[in-house]
Amino acid sequence: MSTQSIYTDRLILVPFILEVTNTLLAGDTSILLKLGLQLTPFWPDQEAIDTFPKIIKNLELVQEPTGFESYMVVHRESMTVIGDAGFKGLPNADGEVDIGYAIIAQAQNRGYGLEAAKGLTNWAFQQPGVKAITARCLLENAPSARVLIKLGMQQVTTTEEFIRWKMFNPNLQPSISN
Repeated sequence: MSTQSIYTDRLILVPFILEVTNTLLAGDTSILLKLGLQLTPFWPDQEAIDTFPKIIKNLELVQEPTGFESYMVVHRESMTVIGDAGFKGLPNADGEVDIGYAIIAQAQNRGYGLEAAKGLTNWAFQQPGVKAITARCLLENAPSARVLIKLGMQQVTTTEEFIRWKMFNPNLQPSISN
């Protein structure tokens, strides 16, 4: 299953592929120009660079991107990358996928994180076998928690470090047992 970009009102979520991610990790952003994107001094930021090895590891597990990996969050008007978002792999045995997102500091507090997360959840809930989406955020990360609440997620558990969140696929009817 090859994956396509996901379009929202203001964003395009462009799937990472191994070649692009490896090149970015090596410090060469010129590969973005080949994708029709504009360079910005703000991305990749350190958070994105720290995430690249995890993205590469997930991409190496599949023949080609499935959609359940990571995406570059591209601002449609400027065609610059303003963050990354995506899933941490294929659905697990319970039909759950874990979502994550990060928007560069220069583009925060404008609703881009929520818009990217909505685009991803809408896509995921249309895929066979996806029953729920999970997330976790640091206890002190109030902006991320606000995004997850606006997305419709419910807190599941809290540890000293993280809050775990979950939302069920609204397209699935709950099974009624007699």
